[in-house]
Amino acid sequence: MTAAPSERRFTVPPPLARLLTQLPPYPGSLLLVTGLNLVLARQLPADVGAHLDGRRFRIQVRDAGLRFDFRWQDGQFRACAPQQAADLTLSANAHDFLRLAQRLDDPDTLFFNRRLSMEGDTELGLLVKNALDALELPVFDRAQWAPSAVFARLQRLRPFGASHGPR
Repeated sequence: MTAAPSERRFTVPPPLARLLTQLPPYPGSLLLVTGLNLVLARQLPADVGAHLDGRRFRIQVRDAGLRFDFRWQDGQFRACAPQQAADLTLSANAHDFLRLAQRLDDPDTLFFNRRLSMEGDTELGLLVKNALDALELPVFDRAQWAPSAVFARLQRLRPFGASHGPR
């Protein structure tokens, strides 16, 4: 019996994962915190921010062999160089992280199905999970990031009457 299309779990192909593990980790962490700051940082309540202050986090994408290290400091997420240990590490495959971002799966379901794991400070993990559950977050829609959709958004940003290049 095969899984329904929505139930299929895809993994990063091993040759691509081997290539991804060769990338330097800091730029990826910097990209991740940029997104987190745009989407989450301003919405976090002050009391949650106070509990997160100085704490070190890691997102580990198992099938891609990627790790993103960051911390919460001065009201925003900041990328860190790879560290020995984080206060909290969340691990899952890329597909499961994508399904979380799209709100197709909830963290509890993935956790109890052993597709999402949490290591480190359990109390911190519950604080993060509860804070995220309480926020109104946009749903990540892959179609918004298709090249044609990105190009269309960029075209709309161009001021009317802007020249198409130097004259």
